[in-house]
Formats: sequence, C-alpha cells, structure tokens
Amino acid sequence: MQYGAINIDKETMGGTPVFAGTRVPLQTFFDYLEGDNKMEDFLDDYPSVK
Repeated sequence: MQYGAINIDKETMGGTPVFAGTRVPLQTFFDYLEGDNKMEDFLDDYPSVK
C-alpha cells in the first residue's frame, strides 16, 4: 500500500514503511534527525530518496 511518498508492502522489507521506490526505511530518516543530522545529510547518504 502506498501513502504518498511512503510504501508499506510485505514483499518489501517485510512490511517496514519505506520511502516509495526504495528500500530505505522511514525510521532511518527519523534516526538521522534525532542524531542532530540535517535532512541534507540524509539525502546525500541516500540518493535514491527523492
């Protein structure tokens, strides 16, 4: 099931919410922000996330 930029599918990462079209978990983004990193750092490290 896709919710805008987020995809949840048992066939992709066992149903873990990921950014649509990638295998990058949404939680990874939250972990970056909690670690005082910038969104730009995340996007640089995960270029498949648009």
